Amino acid sequence: MRKRLRKKGQLILCCLLLIVSLCACGDSDRGKVVFTTALAKDELFRIDKVSCTLTEYMLYLTNVQNRYETALGPQIWEVDYQGVTLGDNVKDNVLAQIARMKSVYLLALEKEVTLTEREEELLAQAAKNYVSSLTKTEAEALEVTEELVLQLYKENALADKVYQQIIAQVNPEISDDEARTITVEQIYRKTVNEDKDGNKIPYSEDMKKAVLEQMEGLRQQAVDGESGFTELAGKYSEEETIRISFQKGEVDAAVEKVAFGLQTEEISPVFEAEEGYYLLKCISTFDRAQTDANKLVIIEKRKNEAFRKEYDAFVEKKARKLNEKLWQKVEMNQTTGVDTKNFFEVYEECMKGFW
Repeated sequence: MRKRLRKKGQLILCCLLLIVSLCACGDSDRGKVVFTTALAKDELFRIDKVSCTLTEYMLYLTNVQNRYETALGPQIWEVDYQGVTLGDNVKDNVLAQIARMKSVYLLALEKEVTLTEREEELLAQAAKNYVSSLTKTEAEALEVTEELVLQLYKENALADKVYQQIIAQVNPEISDDEARTITVEQIYRKTVNEDKDGNKIPYSEDMKKAVLEQMEGLRQQAVDGESGFTELAGKYSEEETIRISFQKGEVDAAVEKVAFGLQTEEISPVFEAEEGYYLLKCISTFDRAQTDANKLVIIEKRKNEAFRKEYDAFVEKKARKLNEKLWQKVEMNQTTGVDTKNFFEVYEECMKGFW
């Protein structure tokens, strides 16, 4: 079962990567926009009727760059992972995240999402605060104006608002049974072998019968108290892990069905699932704190799924263009004295007044 637990989360590209959020819209896209020509000289990309200029991109990138360097030092850009430097990886991710924000902004426009007068005021103050935080060197190097920052903050805010509208439709009610984690100990004996090429070769009927008889004998020993279940698992199980915890939807359906039907300390019948026979002993059927934590994870997953469904259907129909020549010239900011890194923090502080 250890090998058959479904994967949770995502693989980490590099332990040194920081999480940088450009808008609160769930998982970030990893792909680039499609590239072509016919864009303005300073236009880095365009999605339908909205675009991103090089100035906008460099404002985002420089703030991300300085956040990394503050945390890890300027030498971090030399880190290489499978032939790709961290610098190139960050540039790609920032491009993808801005493209995604612009796409969600477009979705907000299509849904006629608007900002209230109070929200407009908050964003205007935020833009003023950010520009005021810049030194003369930073403002000139980045070509930043209050008008530009305000427009970016508005786009992010509308993207956030439409995201919140979409996920508000998700039912927040999760039952204890759906969210609970069960803990069991297991004894597993396989009924297949693998050849040198990794092909599965099922046991013969006689061999399977012998394995089943052995498992039935082990169960009888455990039930009669002749041997402890943990001791038997350590001696006979062909899984390295004896005790495991899981929720519904994380293991083979046959294992789930049996496990969630057990009471604490109950030993299951021997049953067949996924290329072998199993015997389970229930250690714990319910943990209040863990169940409540699982509910939060399930709700977030449902929110992301609801958003992705609508977002994917929307962006699939939109034309996307990247200025390939301009993109190839993009480099990390090298201007001495350009240390700004609070573009995101100023926006996030402003957003506290929205909800």
